[in-house]
Amino acid sequence: MCGIVGITSNKQVTSRIINSLKKLEYRGYDSAGIATLEEGIIKEVKCEGRVDILEKNISKININGEIGIGHVRWATHGKPSTLNAHPHSSEVVSVVHNGIIENSTILKKLLEKKGHQFKSQTDTEVIAHLVTDYLKKNNLKNTIVKVLKKLHGSFALGIIFKDQPDLIVGARRGSPLAVGYGPNENYLGSDSYALKSMTNKVSYLNDGEFCLIKKDNIDFFDTKGNKINKKILNLSKNDQSYDKGDYKHFMSKEIEEQPTTIKNCVNEYVDKVNQKINIYNFPWKINEIKSLVLVGCGTAYHSCMIAKYWFEKNSLLEVNVDIASEFRYRKLKFKKDCLYVFVSQSGETADTYAALDICKKNKMKICSIVNVVESSIARDSDFVLPIHCGPEIGVASTKAFLGQMLVLYMLCLKISFDQKIINKKVYVQKIKNLLLLSKLIKKTLLIDNKIQIISKTFANSRGSMFLGRGYSFPIALEGALKLKELAYMHAEGYPAGEMKHGPLALIEEGMPVVVIAPRDELYKKTVSNMQEVISRGAKVLLITNKSKDEIFSENIWETITVENVSNDLLPFLTTIPLQKLAYYSALEKGYDIDKPRNLAKSVTVE
Repeated sequence: MCGIVGITSNKQVTSRIINSLKKLEYRGYDSAGIATLEEGIIKEVKCEGRVDILEKNISKININGEIGIGHVRWATHGKPSTLNAHPHSSEVVSVVHNGIIENSTILKKLLEKKGHQFKSQTDTEVIAHLVTDYLKKNNLKNTIVKVLKKLHGSFALGIIFKDQPDLIVGARRGSPLAVGYGPNENYLGSDSYALKSMTNKVSYLNDGEFCLIKKDNIDFFDTKGNKINKKILNLSKNDQSYDKGDYKHFMSKEIEEQPTTIKNCVNEYVDKVNQKINIYNFPWKINEIKSLVLVGCGTAYHSCMIAKYWFEKNSLLEVNVDIASEFRYRKLKFKKDCLYVFVSQSGETADTYAALDICKKNKMKICSIVNVVESSIARDSDFVLPIHCGPEIGVASTKAFLGQMLVLYMLCLKISFDQKIINKKVYVQKIKNLLLLSKLIKKTLLIDNKIQIISKTFANSRGSMFLGRGYSFPIALEGALKLKELAYMHAEGYPAGEMKHGPLALIEEGMPVVVIAPRDELYKKTVSNMQEVISRGAKVLLITNKSKDEIFSENIWETITVENVSNDLLPFLTTIPLQKLAYYSALEKGYDIDKPRNLAKSVTVE
């Protein structure tokens, strides 16, 4: 989960590398560094902490050059420090790396026996010394081929050489890497987002490939070093510069953007005139699909869990949900009539991509739901359903989560209607409900004052629980995850009906417990479970929807009421208070909301 950028040009590159690194900070922000080549000398500046610190350090040093590589780090091997920050250099090369070299310890011992001396605790430094060692007896291309064969694990690499005044080597296995084209200069980046300010023309390296990038030429090679051709793709231009505006944090902005992003996504898929869901060029006949496997990690996994309820209720499909990091290690029984759906905000999530790759090798039907249509997961899918929510910078996902749920729900409606499980009248009514969703979310967002007061109790507690049944159970999991991510406190999401089977032992006097109990068919049962925790001394925050009926419970600490909508769509509304609760709890504790500790936005290592 690190960020890489490289530029080889006929003009100085330092300031543009810094600007690109700022865009890549969502990939890692515990240290940063840059290396440039000037008159045959590799100059390196590194720091612990953010790119802003790196920029200040560079302003005090004369580091220029018309070729350079930069890096933002999310630590895997070695604690965050200036010494462990990338780039890592030998006397002849400098390397930036995203991924994990699994055999680095063995390689390090072999290199030390040859006289190589190491400065850091990282696996990356091994690459710099290995390249240096092979260059003594091989030309550059053969060196790269041999080094890549020696490395076990995942990597995206950017390498510059002391005696190659305009050459950057890029290589990929597992971790994504993009190459950009410009006039009298070319680029390397972890993803296209970092390159968009400089070019809209890119190529992507596939697993095992590497490239030699010069300012006026780029050559691509396969694993064996054979020259290959790559397609040049034109990036979409609708991802405009994205900043916080008047908001204090990106997360706050992204929460408030949700009515707009939901409306945009609905408009992309709903034909209002003919009152139907349009999913163009769906490559399979509906009767070819008998089952569905939904795969994701973290928040994306929770969106899959909610979708399971929708598909089971409204379609004939057998539905399973898998955590991507577990999927690839199980003994899988692939079925030709199964559709595998992979959900990822970035489209670069390493575990999700690895699960997709297994399905691809077994020639399964593959659909992806992503926010970045140029991503690895999107490119390797048979069919892509974008969520159209625009850039999401805050590490804790908000608008992307609602976007993932929305696209899964519309896919469910499309399949259900085509299977003739729901009739035209029901189908049209569900679409009408969808068209109201944006306005209902906008109204639900008007709960700030109450949530800010409630969040003080959560911020000062030792831990909390989030309970729900049916659709509300995955929302409980998501609410707990958000509080963990942002407020750094223990929070447990649980099915409300399971409390008496163990977790009730955790309830103590004054413990805050969130109960998500909309007025659906499970409402009364959830309220009974809620009363069980109240009677043990818990302070219950009830999240429900508006109703003329009274709430059948006493001694509720606080109640947040969301707007009314059909039961299918209630998760979209009950999610909003949980996002704000996590946000204000973290704000109360003074934490870095957009970049919580130990986490990164795009999870590109296993």
